[in-house]
Amino acid sequence: MSFLDAALIEGQPEASERAGPSARERSDRLYKIIRDRICTLEYPPGMRLSEEELAAEFKVSRTPVRRVLTRLETEGLVEIHHGIGTIVTDPDLDTLAQVYPLRLELAALLGKLSPQPRTGADLDRIRALVQRCDALAFAPDQQEFARLNMAFFFEVTAISGNQPLREISERLYFQTSRIVLRLLPVLNLGEEIASFRSEMLDVLKAMEIGDLEAVGHIRRAHISMSFTRMVLHSRQARERSGRP
Repeated sequence: MSFLDAALIEGQPEASERAGPSARERSDRLYKIIRDRICTLEYPPGMRLSEEELAAEFKVSRTPVRRVLTRLETEGLVEIHHGIGTIVTDPDLDTLAQVYPLRLELAALLGKLSPQPRTGADLDRIRALVQRCDALAFAPDQQEFARLNMAFFFEVTAISGNQPLREISERLYFQTSRIVLRLLPVLNLGEEIASFRSEMLDVLKAMEIGDLEAVGHIRRAHISMSFTRMVLHSRQARERSGRP
């Protein structure tokens, strides 16, 4: 278990050190760790997740692990088969095609529903993400690209104070986030990194002048272009292979 994973499970102590994280908080942290591992392909499609092994790794009983896996199943990230176990699902562009139009519409609402002004610290975090992206351009890495994309997603969705919107946006994001990684063999990682950097800079400029509604439209445009690139390259790969 990484240092980050350990911190998420144990939680950071409060200044007063009155009490540790609640059972619900520990469950949420466990869920986020396993979800993130799935969405960065650390747990690749088809991998079997063992309740017993996860419980031993995170030093919890199998009951909270089982609850987390059930939650992940409802979100389409795993499938639980009796007698076989829990299997990480394989994202498919065709079956998730309807998710993208919904993501487009929700993205446009981010800066409209209860917009939250950005602070200097918020902007500094995005500037740090841009620097990470610059480093990534010189040393491309699929998992780092996924982690960077995920961090930026949370920075953007934080502009809305509408909790239901953020929750739905998050669920749909994690349903589709693995598709880019799965398609990288037919995509151009350098092109994806450059496009992602462009999006971050555009969002940063909009945040710097306080135009949060523009942030939603920028996000919407880049989701649309990303999906179009995936469809185009996927179709070209099928044509080259002779598949329908």
